[in-house]
Amino acid sequence: MSERDAGLHIKGRVLAGPEDVRGELWVVDGRITYERPAPPHGSAPGPRTLEGWVLPGLVDAHCHVGLDTHGPVDDATSEKQALTDREAGALLLRDAGSPSDTRWVDERADLPRIIRAGRHIARTRRYIRNYAHEIEPGDLAAYVRGEARRGDGWVKLVGDWIDRDEGDLTACWPRWAIDEAIAAAHEEGARVTAHCFAEDSLRDLVEAGIDCVEHATGLTEDTIPLFAERGVAIVPTLVNIATFPHLADGGEAKFPRWSAHMRELHARRYETVRAAWDAGIPVFTGTDAGGSLPHGLVGQEVAELVKAGIPPLDALAATAWRAHDWLGRPGLTEGASADLVVYETDPRADVRVLQAPRHVVLRGRVVA
Repeated sequence: MSERDAGLHIKGRVLAGPEDVRGELWVVDGRITYERPAPPHGSAPGPRTLEGWVLPGLVDAHCHVGLDTHGPVDDATSEKQALTDREAGALLLRDAGSPSDTRWVDERADLPRIIRAGRHIARTRRYIRNYAHEIEPGDLAAYVRGEARRGDGWVKLVGDWIDRDEGDLTACWPRWAIDEAIAAAHEEGARVTAHCFAEDSLRDLVEAGIDCVEHATGLTEDTIPLFAERGVAIVPTLVNIATFPHLADGGEAKFPRWSAHMRELHARRYETVRAAWDAGIPVFTGTDAGGSLPHGLVGQEVAELVKAGIPPLDALAATAWRAHDWLGRPGLTEGASADLVVYETDPRADVRVLQAPRHVVLRGRVVA
């Protein structure tokens, strides 16, 4: 009899919600139950027991399976990326743009679940080579419709990037094109998110109805209330923003205005995130892994949110219960797939324990 057939008994502290702490759960046929199952018959093995502090599988709401610094990667590399996320306890990934076809991952019971945003959509010569569809504004709505149908309910725009003529970050799209594109996505039943480092693109995107902004380092006292009023979420990716000084150093000679801007955005990154959270803007955990960053950094990103001033329980919610709700996926609920992580100590007391899972359970099997 397999481990999945025998089931699991997990006891200690099951953090089923921010205020919902239970003493134990069982895994039967790969699914969660809080009702004690009947004892096995005869010599059949009983469930394996795991002990510790339990969270639903962590959410990395901004990563890129199937992508590296040069563009799309082969399936073997994509598999390694997904396995690295799994080892870190990230069992639900929102893939915020990838040129690779990773649908084959859905057939693998040992790999995290992926919610895809299709391929990035960028302005011509205004993004990283080999990453995006690079188009002009008149084609934006049509490409958004295509990626909405290709993805899993999300579309990813590149909202700003360095303009070589200006020597700094500037918005990529005119307002009319954004209005058409976001309306098209919503007609297709998809939500829209956008890469935005700087200040200039934010107001148009929010007023056009965008659902989420990635990075959002350009938030100011003028745009924070607008985000809060419209309920637009942000995914700060602070482990990625930490690389801004290095990027600025590399571009200093050719683009000094851009370099200075990047350093400024980096310097106020924690203040920006805390001000957004204080205003009531939904904040979620994402690492931006898969471009220049390695996978498996979800625990470090939660620690960065706490360093920014978000209370530990809310930082946990940003990768656990609230993140699952936002993405429309169940957590530690009766009958849900048993995708969970077990820790040695209470993550509410010190979120750094997220970087050292004791057990990872995916679809009812202990996989790490």
